[in-house]
Amino acid sequence: MKLMRLPFNRFLLISVLMTGFFSAYSPAQPVAALDNWFNRETNAKTGQPFHYLWTDTEWSGYSRWGEIFTSMGSKITTIEKPVASVLKNIDVYIIVDPDTTTESPSPNYIMADDIKAIKKWVKKGGVLAVLANDAPNCEFTHLNRLMKNFGMQFNHVTLHPVPGTDFEKGASTEFEDHPVFKGVSKIYIKEVSDIRLSGKAQPILMEKGKVLIAETNYGKGYVFAIGDPWIYNEYIDHDRLPSGFENRKAAENLTGFLLGKVPPSRKLPIAIGTGY
Repeated sequence: MKLMRLPFNRFLLISVLMTGFFSAYSPAQPVAALDNWFNRETNAKTGQPFHYLWTDTEWSGYSRWGEIFTSMGSKITTIEKPVASVLKNIDVYIIVDPDTTTESPSPNYIMADDIKAIKKWVKKGGVLAVLANDAPNCEFTHLNRLMKNFGMQFNHVTLHPVPGTDFEKGASTEFEDHPVFKGVSKIYIKEVSDIRLSGKAQPILMEKGKVLIAETNYGKGYVFAIGDPWIYNEYIDHDRLPSGFENRKAAENLTGFLLGKVPPSRKLPIAIGTGY
């Protein structure tokens, strides 16, 4: 009888060990982090952080974009100062509209140590998305010190001014053959700064010789840039926008594109609770 049980027990043991082996090497869930250090506004009425945050469900927030990330299998988080010990745990880093002194009495400017940490992280495979703003709503001086490392400089201008609800003034309809615009015929970008390019940086969206959206590869990583917060809650759906605008489709494309840029080498193996 012992001889009959031995093959079964051996098979069971091998099965358990193999299950533990394969589980331990399941790909990690990507992490998309939103900055709340350079953009650190507080609502004057509530005293709470707001404006371009995952947790902000008002028109001023990014809660709907966060839902797109999670629907695509990503975790979302919010980070403060981008030190190396923080950056090593994220895959996509989103910086939006760094504060001016009008928006924050003591802005956290992008300093030399921040630039060094971000550059190193991108070079190793990090995916950086920078959504700036138009003049005078964005702190360009320190932001451009970061962006020049990637061949990009935001110009201190305002393009696509939109008076009232004349939404067509903010329409873009002529797109490059790029994954962000696949299946998209019209998007809305209100009051945007353009980008001056150098080195390997390339335009994604141009209008009348002006670059509105750009990209570049840097080491093993990738950088995306636009001179506007763009897909916040107010203008991602049709709460205000006419039905012809397809910002949500573009946002979905962008999200999948950014996650797709995360190199396999950053998707570290994880254990998923086998107990072995």
